[in-house]
Amino acid sequence: MSKPLVRDVIIIGSGPAGLTAAIYAARANLDPLVIEGEPSSSSDQPGGQLMLTTEVENYPGFIEGVMGPELMANFRAQAARFGADFLTRKITKVDFSERPFRLWIEDTELHARSVIVSTGARSLMLDLPNESRLMGYGVSTCATCDGFFFRGREIAVVGGGDSALEEATFLTKFAQKVTVIHRRKELRASKIMQDRAFRNPKIEFLWDTVVTDVLGDTTVSGIKLRNIVNGEESELAVAGLFVAIGHVPNTDLFKGQLDMEDNGYLITQGKSTRTNVEGVFACGDVQDHTYRQAITAAGSGCMAAIDAERWLEATGEAEHEIMETPRNW
Repeated sequence: MSKPLVRDVIIIGSGPAGLTAAIYAARANLDPLVIEGEPSSSSDQPGGQLMLTTEVENYPGFIEGVMGPELMANFRAQAARFGADFLTRKITKVDFSERPFRLWIEDTELHARSVIVSTGARSLMLDLPNESRLMGYGVSTCATCDGFFFRGREIAVVGGGDSALEEATFLTKFAQKVTVIHRRKELRASKIMQDRAFRNPKIEFLWDTVVTDVLGDTTVSGIKLRNIVNGEESELAVAGLFVAIGHVPNTDLFKGQLDMEDNGYLITQGKSTRTNVEGVFACGDVQDHTYRQAITAAGSGCMAAIDAERWLEATGEAEHEIMETPRNW
């Protein structure tokens, strides 16, 4: 590979945020390069978490819903139509200490005048034998996304923090009964969240219990349980299992270079997508631990591209050079 020219914009990540940023940056003639991740990496795969989602019914414009992978394929094709380039590889190192910024894919070095970070976040999972196989077919990590599919059904939520109780409470709008399964005999959630859940007649609790497997051939039909105090095993018939034990942003690559909250999410300034490093922007779930929706991620991707375009224009750094990148990577 020849010595790289300096790219106006390099986008790290290809979920809704990164691909929307690519669409806007490409239409602004910034010739963006999207480093979309690798299929073998669960924390950095092309298309982000929507590649693990079956039907998406709450994305505007799709009256009958759309499959998650199809939606991401449409995002990608639209960005490519406007001239965005893609590398299906994973960034292994970055240096934001000076401009142009330097990024590496193994031993290959890339240069950029601006960078948009959209590496997303991953849901912590239970690592059960059938969990990944039934993801999107009854196993979920997002009540807001999938709760509607369980109207009138009995479902379970795993977790004991605010997120778990928030998910459980939301799911009672649809489900006949929600069973919260927690490995301890007391919750970690705030008192107000606990009081709200305890008062809800649709929520029941299983204490000192862990889920050991998910049952079902094509969709979830139940879960296997074990009481960690007496070792007793049992099964619970449910149509869905919501895992709510936390999320982890994919920010290890940026430690020591970009400001982060205590939980690892990137800090952006005010209502913008600017990070503490001038010329580096962040969008999507990598900096949003509140909403975590495809539509909000896409919106912040739009913001990041506009912020980057305006910053490049204000600093006079944009030159629209096209870096030579091999198409067979």
